Amino acid sequence: MILNETYTLANGQPIPKLGLGTWFIPDGSAAQAVRDGMAIGYRNIDTAQAYGNEHGVGDGVRTSGVPRSDLFVSSKLAAEIKDYDGAVAAIDGSLTTMGLEYLDLMLIHSPQPWDNWRGGSYAEGNREAWRALEEAQQAGKLRSIGVSNFERQDLENILGSCTVAPQVNQVLLHVGNTPDDLLAYCRGQDILIEAYSPIAHGEMLRNTEVTAVAERYSVSVPQLCIRYALQLGTVPLPKTANPEHMENNAQVDFAISDADMQVLRSLRFSDYGRSSRFPVFSGK
Repeated sequence: MILNETYTLANGQPIPKLGLGTWFIPDGSAAQAVRDGMAIGYRNIDTAQAYGNEHGVGDGVRTSGVPRSDLFVSSKLAAEIKDYDGAVAAIDGSLTTMGLEYLDLMLIHSPQPWDNWRGGSYAEGNREAWRALEEAQQAGKLRSIGVSNFERQDLENILGSCTVAPQVNQVLLHVGNTPDDLLAYCRGQDILIEAYSPIAHGEMLRNTEVTAVAERYSVSVPQLCIRYALQLGTVPLPKTANPEHMENNAQVDFAISDADMQVLRSLRFSDYGRSSRFPVFSGK
């Protein structure tokens, strides 16, 4: 079962191959969502300071009945924090808010603040934030560290000065939006890709081409999309608070043929509907 399978990060830490995303799950509902996910078998839980639900996620982790050592819990440094002191305080703030002694992974959420997405250069600020993550890892507060939404030039900025290379890059990846060059680059640098919004923030459910492929395998569109991300060697992070959806999302014990993988990989999808207002879906 996929929930029992792991990859190994560059620093030797295992990471479950399928995670539970928590974006848009309110703080008051997050603890139960986490407990429900753990009861099904999820062990990889992803949140962020920007999601506003770290408290609830931490509560769910602490009250799940699952040993902390069996879990992989991630959060992200707010995209607006581009200085060392601010990053140090924010890392400690996440641990306090979540009520946890350590996080298994913490990422820089974006190379730019959200109000200047793909805008100006924040190279020095990202290096300063990264230095804070490195020191927190050395202190045992963070087991692994990484980035999110970083393109090649953003990664090269970190790699050119770091003492510890990023172990993870979490990016938008789904059928119709497969960043092949970035995938290849990260693979060459031993940086694992995590795929957020693997169902295109739900918009893939309306795609007739993808639906046709899913029907050939007698699976749902979400199951096909999650399997697609897995076969690319990434960690998909479908987000849901619905236990039935959580369970269905983990039922991906099938293989997409090479021919169908090529078909899915060649699709181009850019209509995120109302979600296009969010920077990550804006097309920049």
